[in-house]
Amino acid sequence: MNCLVEMCALTGHEERVWGLAWNPTGTLLASCSGDKSVRIWGQEGDNWVCKTVLTDAHQRTIRSVAWSPCGNYLASASFDATTCIWSRKEGEFECIATLEGHENEVKCVVWAPTGNLLATCSRDKSVWIWEVTDDEEYECASVLSVHTQDVKHLAWHPTRDILVSCSYDDTIKFLREDNDDWICCSTLESHSSTVWDISFDKSGTRLASCSDDTSVKIWQEYVPGNKEGVATVGRDSTWKCVCTLSGYHARCIYSIDWSHLTGHLATAAGDDAVRVFVEDAGSDVNQPHFSLLTTVHGAHSQDVNCVTWNPKVAGLLASCSDDGSVKLWKLTEQ
Repeated sequence: MNCLVEMCALTGHEERVWGLAWNPTGTLLASCSGDKSVRIWGQEGDNWVCKTVLTDAHQRTIRSVAWSPCGNYLASASFDATTCIWSRKEGEFECIATLEGHENEVKCVVWAPTGNLLATCSRDKSVWIWEVTDDEEYECASVLSVHTQDVKHLAWHPTRDILVSCSYDDTIKFLREDNDDWICCSTLESHSSTVWDISFDKSGTRLASCSDDTSVKIWQEYVPGNKEGVATVGRDSTWKCVCTLSGYHARCIYSIDWSHLTGHLATAAGDDAVRVFVEDAGSDVNQPHFSLLTTVHGAHSQDVNCVTWNPKVAGLLASCSDDGSVKLWKLTEQ
């Protein structure tokens, strides 16, 4: 029997904690909050402690944080409509750039796996693609207005320059570069309410999404010329919903993360619970079946806003909540 065991609760934020991000080596965890600060947590001996507090860069709630693939930069996105870039040198953080342009709250920021692109999305319904220059300049390469409502979250494909966005308009969009600009090459529709979060598996051939409709959906990629005979257009793949997980969370599912080490799916929701799902052994790739592995009821005392797996330590999960705390969990067999 598997279960999530609470390792520790990290306190210090003065308001709700919105987002989390592990650095690429899994040694540091960044958290962001309504208190306008970013906290950097790390291990000292057997304990996790707050190493640094980043303040004074934003005027309102910080909604999202993301580490660059090299681990030397941290991006923070805020309700003040800006995104700040922090440079980390010898353990010290300095704000080296403030990206402006969005008209409303910035909801998410993500780095491309190459490190030369950054993407942001906002309540202004737009997605911005930023190019990172060799001299640490950030230039807007494209503004995409492909959603009709607030854009909640973004995810880069693990190996390709493909960006995926999800929105209050209940859709998921695939975005890619085309003749020096960016276009929407695919729209996924299956959720009946706001799509809050999306996460690729390690291979990048599957995408998981979670929604206000309390369901999780698994999407499978079908490339041009696929043996299943699924129709495609041009050089773009078709993505089909091949599995729906429902009846588990009682309220809106805010966050989903697919472990690239173990294949486990973690979800966090407004029912204060954290759940872990696993694909059944021998499951058909075109009709997969996922089972609930474990649930932590009352993982936090209020809504759980984010869950994220450590990229280097299998089974190490971080969560954060409206209750102002960050928690670390270990998936164990008992």
